[in-house]
Amino acid sequence: MSRERPPPYAPDNPDQWAEDLSDYLSRVRSTVAFKDADDKATNDGIILWDTDGYPVVSKGSEFRQIVLADGYGFFYISSNVTFTANTATALSYTADSNNTGLSVSGSEITFEEAGKYMVSFSAQISSSSSSTVNFAFWPQINGSNVSNSTMKNALHQNNAALVVSRTALFTVNAEDTLKVMAAVDDASGKLEAIASSIASEPAAPSSTLSIVRISQ
Repeated sequence: MSRERPPPYAPDNPDQWAEDLSDYLSRVRSTVAFKDADDKATNDGIILWDTDGYPVVSKGSEFRQIVLADGYGFFYISSNVTFTANTATALSYTADSNNTGLSVSGSEITFEEAGKYMVSFSAQISSSSSSTVNFAFWPQINGSNVSNSTMKNALHQNNAALVVSRTALFTVNAEDTLKVMAAVDDASGKLEAIASSIASEPAAPSSTLSIVRISQ
């Protein structure tokens, strides 16, 4: 395979040669250099390897990380989840086969790499009581509750069902763990998985969790 060569020196037009050389270096330097303190993002499109082990590209006078195709996953619960009233319960998920950079063991999801992750949660809440049932959901990182993170909702009708959801950002270290916690104030509240019933549609899971790493 041919490799691009630098432009030959042109003594009769040194300014044009310097410009051509600069363009050449901007194109090829990512194959030979790591980013260091002397590198400047003056020109857009310069790709380098950061010392942290990720590629970066110059854009708008700064180097920005290029997110590699890892650190994403989809998790679901395909059965009903019941509760004991006023008792925090960790939800246990099944992982989709296309996940990478994330693993799950029971209720614990482990991040293999550090970074900022977008986490989208949904649950299909249901009640078998005509009285109001209150639901609460919140995340734990490494077994500790995340401040200002609880999502609350209520059902007021017998056999009612409602999908609730939220998206949040989490900054984690490698090998940190995530749990989704849930609680109700009445045991008639549950998370309900619903089978196909209207038009041969796919079954509805009782809860889903989508996770995508958006930066290191």
